[in-house]
Amino acid sequence: MDDNSIIELFFARSEQALEETADKYGNYCYKIAYHILENHDDSKECVNDTYLHVWNAIPPNRPTCFRAFIGRITRNLAIGKYRAKHTQKRGGGSIEVALDELRDAASCLPPDEAVSDKELVQLIDAFLEDLAPEARKIFVRRYWYLSSVKEIAADYGVSESKVKMSLLRSRNALKLYMEKEGVLL
Repeated sequence: MDDNSIIELFFARSEQALEETADKYGNYCYKIAYHILENHDDSKECVNDTYLHVWNAIPPNRPTCFRAFIGRITRNLAIGKYRAKHTQKRGGGSIEVALDELRDAASCLPPDEAVSDKELVQLIDAFLEDLAPEARKIFVRRYWYLSSVKEIAADYGVSESKVKMSLLRSRNALKLYMEKEGVLL
């Protein structure tokens, strides 16, 4: 079933929407959650929570890219669950380190002057379009999928130092890009 049909089932409040979503995106959501949580039961719970959140979000939302919509919900739930389980160790885990790296590179204006989430997403998308393909893949793997430097290096057949340097250059370029666009101080 295509995404538009699934979304229409959500608008009709048909429980079949959940079944179709699970059939089409269950494994995708599980991979996202498991990569962050590294625990089978927690990942399954996170995926089930994703379905509830999607049920509550559609309607009124009508996502243009359902895969990205559901992936983002799963990712945010998994990060929240990870943080809840690791409150005492905050800052020491690889996920927290990755998020801190990105936060440092893209420190935004105070809330009263901040851009909307939609504008920020558009800025980051435009920035990613300008990156070289390899740098873009490394950036997305690190900051969207929260892969470790070691995993990225192994998957792309490069050294860890090359991955670290690529990430550093991309973060610096992101900061310059956002300053140029007037988003950063």
